Amino acid sequence: MTKDRLPALRAAQNTEDSDPDAAYVALNMDDNSRFMSDFFAHVDSLRTNIDKISELVDEVKRLHSTILAAPQADDRTKEELEEKMADIKKLANDVRLRLKKMEDDHEQTTNNSPAHTRIGKAQHATLSRKFIDVMNSYRNAEIEYRERCKARIQRQLEITGRSVTDGEVEEMLESGNPAVFTQGIMVETAQAKQSLADIEARHGDIMKLEKSIKELHDMFIDMAALVQTQGEMIDRIEYNVVQSENFVKAASTDTKKAVKFQSAARRKLIICLDLTKQKRKMEFFYFVEKNYYTYLFGCNYCYSRVDGRRMAWHQKIVYVQFIS
Repeated sequence: MTKDRLPALRAAQNTEDSDPDAAYVALNMDDNSRFMSDFFAHVDSLRTNIDKISELVDEVKRLHSTILAAPQADDRTKEELEEKMADIKKLANDVRLRLKKMEDDHEQTTNNSPAHTRIGKAQHATLSRKFIDVMNSYRNAEIEYRERCKARIQRQLEITGRSVTDGEVEEMLESGNPAVFTQGIMVETAQAKQSLADIEARHGDIMKLEKSIKELHDMFIDMAALVQTQGEMIDRIEYNVVQSENFVKAASTDTKKAVKFQSAARRKLIICLDLTKQKRKMEFFYFVEKNYYTYLFGCNYCYSRVDGRRMAWHQKIVYVQFIS
């Protein structure tokens, strides 16, 4: 007869409901799960913004090449470039502030478990390094564009009959006035006029770049302390990743060896079976694979497949080594 277990189940449920420790544990686990879910959503949002900055940097590099390749300044392309640079600045400031807040939250929060703290610091370090790398790529692109603009100014000045050095071009840029070198140039031809217009346009581009590069420099100064404090942890993470890759490669090699050994064992088993068919006096055998050797038990005699020698039995155990 089936026993009714419903009263016992209800009694157990009442006991759990009345246990404050069990309720606290359940509540604590729910809070931890909610905390980690919110944290990783925040991490994903930061990573998405950093990826957007990286895409914008690629667009800026493309526009730099387009502007420099054009025979004369294109206002529409320059406006697009300024929009991309403004978007980068906005996103970069947002990421920087959120990374700073993440760091402050980890330092001020004391009730997190050690595991949560380690996860938080590791994610913060990884995002910080990624952000620094992207912004460093942007800064290098700006500096390269500035140098190419300088070279363009020098070429245009040479076309107008004025030869200048790198130092003199830098002096003109620092003065903020392109007329320092263009005021004495005769503009009798259309080419000379176009060259002067291009010099003034490139000078204006460089002036805007100087402001952008200075802002980037200030941002890197602000992030310097962050990189210094997180550097050791980032290096540890990279070391662990490399070690994991090495372990995976070693495991893959070991797996291939295991497959090879297994295949060799099958071949040895087949050889033994062939021997039993050829020699009727071999009544039975027990196959064991151990360290590349084959043991045959209960045999009267057998032949070696290596050199054809007949091998006598000893205490009813015949020891045969087959070379794969």
